Amino acid sequence: MILTGTVAPDRPLIVVALAEEAAHLDTPYPVLLTGVGKVSAALAVARVLGAGVLPREIVNLGTAGALRSGLGGLHEISRVVQHDFHTATIQAVTGYTFGGPLDLPGAGPVLATGDVFVSDPVLRTALAEHADLVDMEGYAVAAAAAAYGVPLRMVKQVSDEADGEAVTGWAEAVDHCARLLAGWLAEWQSDAVR
Repeated sequence: MILTGTVAPDRPLIVVALAEEAAHLDTPYPVLLTGVGKVSAALAVARVLGAGVLPREIVNLGTAGALRSGLGGLHEISRVVQHDFHTATIQAVTGYTFGGPLDLPGAGPVLATGDVFVSDPVLRTALAEHADLVDMEGYAVAAAAAAYGVPLRMVKQVSDEADGEAVTGWAEAVDHCARLLAGWLAEWQSDAVR
């Protein structure tokens, strides 16, 4: 976890998993690099929010794999689910609901989050039945923000097709994706100032 800048109640907190995804950000706002995976993301966001000063909102930026061919570009997420946590099974066993879907204010696609870098076409097809994109941190960021009552906006840039070429695809695309995410943030910041 790396936090640059100071969290303040009148400013957003920008949350990104990796330095590669944040490489081109130019922002006066604090930036939190969480590290990879749900545990790293949840711990990092909860640690910052638990320090006592809450930001105005969280803006989560990052890359995601497409679960459908031809789905590319930048997307504001409307719902995030966990693909490696079986809420229905846990509910059947315990009688309690944990880890259910989280709705966000965006009007875009559904993001599935799990601690698996999806590059298996069979898993991709199964996930595509319930989601449009896949990542490794989104749900954790959303859960931590919800636990502290902090509004969240989640923006993901498609980096690969979550298939057999995903590992090399992500590595080759991440810098370009980081530029597009930085462009979105610059435009968002400009609109926020108006």
